[in-house]
Amino acid sequence: MALAAVSLTVSSLAFAALKFDSKASNVVITFKQMNVPVSAKFTKFNAAIDYNPAAPEAAKASVEIDITSFDLGDPEYNKEVTKKEWFNAAQFPKANFVSSSIKPAANGTLTATGKLTIKGKTTDVSFPVSIKKEGNNQVFDGSLPIKRLTFNIGEGDWKDTSMVADDVMIKFHVVAAP
Repeated sequence: MALAAVSLTVSSLAFAALKFDSKASNVVITFKQMNVPVSAKFTKFNAAIDYNPAAPEAAKASVEIDITSFDLGDPEYNKEVTKKEWFNAAQFPKANFVSSSIKPAANGTLTATGKLTIKGKTTDVSFPVSIKKEGNNQVFDGSLPIKRLTFNIGEGDWKDTSMVADDVMIKFHVVAAP
């Protein structure tokens, strides 16, 4: 009986599903077009985070992004990037990240490792995540640099990186509560 109680306590420490706050969270990307920085955001995404600060190595995270919610600030541009040459949202309406490990790192940060899938292409990624507590909420902030051509974002004439750079920075701010 005592062993069962200890086991239950340990497993409850390792698993703490948090409730994602979509209104307080955001995903922003930055890239250069003709060497000028451009920022855009995804307005619809969902994050599932299991995290307990007492057992960070047991954390799990997944994020699913609605590609059609990509917002460059102009309806015509938004329509253009959903086309086959860019995100091909008709065939690949979602992008996602699924963690395979989350480990404590320097200065109270974590290193998240997992699989990122965009436009049907999956690659292994690893990036730092900072965590802070705001009231009852846990706030996760991070940046993930990617190469757009790895995911075939920008096909045909758009493979030319002199117009749209290959380097893209994905920045996220995820707020979640117990």
